[in-house]
Amino acid sequence: VEVEVRRRTEKVTHPLARTRSLHASVSQASMLAMHTRKMTYGAMILALVSSAAATPPVLLGTAGNFAILTKTGISTVPSSSITGNIGCSPIGDSGLTGFSLVADDATAGQFSRTTQVTGMAYAANFAVPTPSKLTTAISDLETAYTDAAGRTVSSGANLNVGAGSVAGETFTAGVYTWGSNVNFNSKIYINGSKSDIFIFQMSGNLIVAADAEVVLEGDGTGNGEPKNGNIVWQVAGHVEVGANAHMEGVILVKTHAAFLSGSSLNGRILAQTAATLDQATIVAPPPPANTGQSNNEFEVNKTNNNLIVGLVVGLGGGLVLLAMLAFFYYKYRLIKAAKTKAAVPVNEVVIAPAGVTVANSKRV
Repeated sequence: VEVEVRRRTEKVTHPLARTRSLHASVSQASMLAMHTRKMTYGAMILALVSSAAATPPVLLGTAGNFAILTKTGISTVPSSSITGNIGCSPIGDSGLTGFSLVADDATAGQFSRTTQVTGMAYAANFAVPTPSKLTTAISDLETAYTDAAGRTVSSGANLNVGAGSVAGETFTAGVYTWGSNVNFNSKIYINGSKSDIFIFQMSGNLIVAADAEVVLEGDGTGNGEPKNGNIVWQVAGHVEVGANAHMEGVILVKTHAAFLSGSSLNGRILAQTAATLDQATIVAPPPPANTGQSNNEFEVNKTNNNLIVGLVVGLGGGLVLLAMLAFFYYKYRLIKAAKTKAAVPVNEVVIAPAGVTVANSKRV
């Protein structure tokens, strides 16, 4: 028996020859491997795109040093309980009513204290440098409001949920928009992880009925539950939180916020007019890392954290996009090379009886 090796790309049928096409086997295996790699790469790219597209936080600047910050005053029906600083500007301490303020002599009147506030009380007519620092904080408040109001709704499903009546709704991370008032009279649920960002925009008022509640839920990923510092309510009208109702998040309100008897908030009230409390409980969240914010004192020095973080986020996003383009190009070259290799003719072994010659073959 003579063994002949023939180079070809199509299977040849011979009455005296048994052939095995290695070409077909190699091609099928190559395409299956490439299909599997494509699915894996697709999952990786989807994860990168999802990460790059995540909603960035609303930066509060030095406004984040306050549990309550307003322009025209803060009033309380005693006794309220506030964890964090309070402040008002351009109005002076006449705008802080119901607190029984005691000036802090150790700082020559830069702030005051009250038994209702675990923190300090600041007003525009206190000793320098408090007035200028309050001016900066109010400016940061306005900037944060504009930022939150300018965010683009995440998807069509997040537009005008429930026509503004959202009792019983569950909200996942993203930006939600209503061209109306928003109200709820029972529980609503905010579901996600500790790093997720939630922004609720409304052109009208936010009305929370008595005994209603915002509930934070983990999403089952093991990354904790949403942080109230990552939840922002941007309200173009006013806010009213009913008796014994409970809220979570940072309230950025264009006009005033009223917390009725026994109501509570884990978050901040940042109002462009006034805030009124009736035996309410306000607990400010810890400030985000690397922002220079502090719940314990009004920082004297402030860096332009919005600019710094914005540049970092922008640079990071650009690097992610460049990495994705490079990744696509690299995989394109690999796939093209694999297809070229798969098309190369493969040696086949044809066993024929002595004396029989197969075309296009050579003897070995």
